[in-house]
Amino acid sequence: MIFAVLFSSIKPNPTGSNLDDGLAAYRESERDGVIVFGGGSAIDAGKAIAFMSGQTKSVWEFEDRGSNWKSANPDGIAPIVAVPTTAGTGSEVGRASVLVDESDHTKKIIFHPKMLPSIVISDPVLTVGLPPKLTAATGMDALAHCLEGYCSPFFHPFSEGIAVEGARLVKEYLPRATADGSDLEARAQMLVAASMGATAFQKGLGAIHALSHPVGALYDSPPGLTNAVFMPYVLEFNRPAIEERLERLGAFLGLQQATFSGFMDWVLRLREELGIPHTLPEIGVDDAQFDRIAALAVIDPSAPGNPIALDEGSCRRMLEAAHEGRLG
Repeated sequence: MIFAVLFSSIKPNPTGSNLDDGLAAYRESERDGVIVFGGGSAIDAGKAIAFMSGQTKSVWEFEDRGSNWKSANPDGIAPIVAVPTTAGTGSEVGRASVLVDESDHTKKIIFHPKMLPSIVISDPVLTVGLPPKLTAATGMDALAHCLEGYCSPFFHPFSEGIAVEGARLVKEYLPRATADGSDLEARAQMLVAASMGATAFQKGLGAIHALSHPVGALYDSPPGLTNAVFMPYVLEFNRPAIEERLERLGAFLGLQQATFSGFMDWVLRLREELGIPHTLPEIGVDDAQFDRIAALAVIDPSAPGNPIALDEGSCRRMLEAAHEGRLG
């Protein structure tokens, strides 16, 4: 007979405390594996619980910097089965978890190859009940992963190709999934797009995530929605380095104008159609901590993948643009 214990005390931006509580529940019940149901936050937390179930060091000692992951005991990582119920982060095919360190209010990426789930069950029926706003926000997260993976200057041609097809799936199916949650074809294709986006960003992420991580840690804003708000402002900043790339992507997507401006217009129309806010104040983010956010963004693990090198000044300018709704 198989016995299971349910743990669900997880914030939209999972924290070290959530991890500690989950570990206590796991160890008290003497479980031997973790089945994670939910969106990216739940899957990230569940993967972290499985990873830490047999470790003796603090989780923060395994932050994704240098070779920290090599100090983990691989035999102390419990098996993981992932069942995504949103189509966004693609955490079900990833080898890392993002957690908020409450001691300094920063997001940290915890990495180990064995955090990759052994089994993934992507069933579109499980996403049917997701409300339109969450469908839209998580779907835009998948697009952010594809765009940043595609635009990263690092060399990984396989990931780049996956990113292009993932973006096409988002273009074709996210509006359908948002408009009609019972559209199983659209739901299934968005699950594919989410997994493709998470695979694609092995090539790198960039300023969208570098800015979103500290904003989420400080304001507890939803990760996918925050990425969606920052998207056009980061694209505009990166324009000198990505214009030709986005022209090629626009042609592949079948945009009427396969230009940078045409691509930006598509992103803005898509956000408007899906009801995505255009500015930071609309998601509860003020300008009081812009200096701190800019400083954290520069040292975020996503920052090196941005097509144009980031500094605190450029990050602050993007924050100000996103606060004011100013493009160009």
